[in-house]
Amino acid sequence: MGKEPNTRLADLFGLTGWSKGELARLVNRRAALMGHPQLATDTSRVRRWITTGETPRDPVPKVLATLFTERLGRVVTTEDLGFEGRRRTGGHLLGDSLLWPPERTATVLTEFTGMDLMLNRRGVVGAGAALAAGSALTGAMHDWLLGDPAVAASRSAAPFGSPPSVDPASADRYEAAPVGVEEVAALERSVEVFRAWDAHRGGGLQRKAVVGQLNEVGGMLSYRHPEHLNRRLWGVAANLSALAGWMSHDVGLESTAQKYFVIAVHAAREGGDRPRAGEAMSRAARQMVHLGRPGDALDLMRLAAVGSGEEALPRTRAMLRTVEAWALACMGRGQDVRRTLGEAEELFVSDRDDGPQPGWMQLFDEADLHGMQALAYRSLAEHEPAAAEPAKAHAKKAIHLRTEGRQRSMIFDYISMASACFLGDDPDQADRYARLALLSIGETSSHRTWDRLREMYRLSAAYADQADIRQLRAEIKEVMPSGPGRGARV
Repeated sequence: MGKEPNTRLADLFGLTGWSKGELARLVNRRAALMGHPQLATDTSRVRRWITTGETPRDPVPKVLATLFTERLGRVVTTEDLGFEGRRRTGGHLLGDSLLWPPERTATVLTEFTGMDLMLNRRGVVGAGAALAAGSALTGAMHDWLLGDPAVAASRSAAPFGSPPSVDPASADRYEAAPVGVEEVAALERSVEVFRAWDAHRGGGLQRKAVVGQLNEVGGMLSYRHPEHLNRRLWGVAANLSALAGWMSHDVGLESTAQKYFVIAVHAAREGGDRPRAGEAMSRAARQMVHLGRPGDALDLMRLAAVGSGEEALPRTRAMLRTVEAWALACMGRGQDVRRTLGEAEELFVSDRDDGPQPGWMQLFDEADLHGMQALAYRSLAEHEPAAAEPAKAHAKKAIHLRTEGRQRSMIFDYISMASACFLGDDPDQADRYARLALLSIGETSSHRTWDRLREMYRLSAAYADQADIRQLRAEIKEVMPSGPGRGARV
């Protein structure tokens, strides 16, 4: 029995509106449906879970996670309920479910994706919990990410194909099995297919498929494979987790996205791929900038840059610099923006003869470099109007270089160009590019494109007395999805 209250369970319990007796009855009823009719939870036991930090025995934590997930309409894991993260490290409780022992990564991955799929099946989409701040993310992961890889002794001791303990409370559990070279190669190819679809049409239409594939990979990772296959499987898990996070961010499931980014960092670290971990952290940073928290984004980018290690290719480091520059631009730090973007250009050019890029960097090409530069200068132009000119120049180059299959990025380029034109006192050009964005924005399932369009709409207000801009604003207002935007900073 613990001696400290389980504040995380208490906080979530308070959101449900249940009484302690009602929760006890729900636990008994759900456990019976899951094959545990002998369970007899009562009010006093629920009270001890909350007030004394008592951890219930299996299968109760999983039953509670399922009940809270259904009630709150967002993924709630046993860590979120305070049952798995209450071990001590350096005298402090692990914070906000962001850090866990290496041997639990596959379990966390499988549990979280299973809960996410359950919400998909039931058609429930919740607002989600509040995001952890960038400083909380970096604080929780700093020592773990930068230290030597921790390898559980049981991994090498157990025979290949031998599963760990079976979770008796897992309803709808994926039946894991060991896999071979051909299966892993097929999984790696599926990542490329999903990534291409996301770049073309946005995250909404294939998010469930990616989460389902990731759930299966989590089951595979519960078996011990030869080291070369194990590392490749962790690479697949990292890629799918980062993609699931990006797709979740793209459709507005922000706390879900953040958890997937954290899982991606863990998975990449398990596979020994520090640059992949850094790229996943950069996605979390881009999410923070989009939500108007550039300071948190800089916290994340500092860790991503250091955590990527010396093995990160110059193009990877160039990408990291562009994300950092975007955060700096939103803070109005013009000199730092120009310095950082200059470094990004130098790194990008120096990488051209360094061989093939990893799959997760294939989409960061010259067009994307210019697109990110346009975005950074466009953001800086709200603080320094002169920055509108380089924003337009880079946006024009990005538009010219965009290839087929990058429709969402092209829409972003059009919106960056239109926004820079409004900020640079060129409403005629702004009108032209805004209409190009409107022609295709409805063909993607990306909420982020609408968030960016809302920001451009805000900038157009300065020219609302002109007939063409007044008409443009009316057309945007007519097609804009209902509901408030998410405070995107573009």
